[in-house]
Amino acid sequence: MARKKLRPTVLAAALLTLPLAGCGSDYPLGAEQESAAQHGSDLEGTLSGAGSSAQNAAMDAWRAEFAQLNPKVQMQYSPDGSGAGRTAFLAGAVDFAGSDAYLDDEEMELAKNVCGSGGAFNVPAYVSPIAVGFNLPGISELNLDAATIARIFKGEIAAWNDPAIALQNPGVELPDLPVSPVTRGDDSGTTENFTEYLHAAAPEAWTPDPSDAFPAEYVGENAQGNAGVVSQVARTQGAVTYADDSAVGPPLGKVNLKVGDDYVPVTAEAAAKALDQSKPVEGRPEGDLALELNRTTTAAGAYPLLLVSYHVYCSSYEDAHTAELAKTFANYVLSQEGQAAAAESAKSAPLSERLSAQAIESVDRISAR
Repeated sequence: MARKKLRPTVLAAALLTLPLAGCGSDYPLGAEQESAAQHGSDLEGTLSGAGSSAQNAAMDAWRAEFAQLNPKVQMQYSPDGSGAGRTAFLAGAVDFAGSDAYLDDEEMELAKNVCGSGGAFNVPAYVSPIAVGFNLPGISELNLDAATIARIFKGEIAAWNDPAIALQNPGVELPDLPVSPVTRGDDSGTTENFTEYLHAAAPEAWTPDPSDAFPAEYVGENAQGNAGVVSQVARTQGAVTYADDSAVGPPLGKVNLKVGDDYVPVTAEAAAKALDQSKPVEGRPEGDLALELNRTTTAAGAYPLLLVSYHVYCSSYEDAHTAELAKTFANYVLSQEGQAAAAESAKSAPLSERLSAQAIESVDRISAR
């Protein structure tokens, strides 16, 4: 997977401490959570992370419920984007990163500077479809294939009533409105997954290599983060963007993606079907769970425009306390309870039991050096 290289000397992710939910009368994780909330666990301290804005809604839920289990632990997470999160992690400024793209080989080598000789590892934590959202009054969905989406974001389709769109949407009264693509201005794992999909599914229409920076030659309007692009499109009739599905809602409509001979709506269930077609990336170190997604699957009901967002941890930390904090938080996120919390708050697809078990086995290897 090609990616714009990071400069680990650049950092400055300001960590935001968001308010955490207090204890209530409901304890969805059962007696263990109730006991922890009422009596407190022995775990205390601060765990810091930064990165993926796509994970932010899930992270809010994880932080709130983890605080009920461990009320003396302060969780910090700054949703500055995947590129910023990896940069912060590689500079040793945060304890873990959230990233919509796994560390590449060069980054894995750089991680040894802060993580010791064992380096870092990636585990999938959040699986979500990427929606193509648009602002066309009175239209809530459109059918599009990958080549047409590529041409839209290259600026080759100027109006929404272009024949390439009309032929796939018979019966829809398409307006003669200018098409105004809005892309991410920050280094973004969502951008990398979006461009990777276009490169794989429409290679003749989209020739640039996948990258976490949107190709400069095609950039029109841009904004920061998932929330930024969605907000800008919501203010502009005729605008279109790509974003984590959890961030896209009314007044925006969504694209149904052509897969095989059918058009598949964007749902967590459809993303999960596409994830089933993935395979481990070859040549990765033991415990690393980077996944190669099948962007060209024709499986019925699969939606291959998805992101697998990772948590990146050191295999060992300088002190046992940080290692225990990281391991405990990671175990919660990857548990069935943690995945259910993310699905409820962010419309994500929970990890399968098999993948969850593999990821927990990986994080259980975290130690102090």
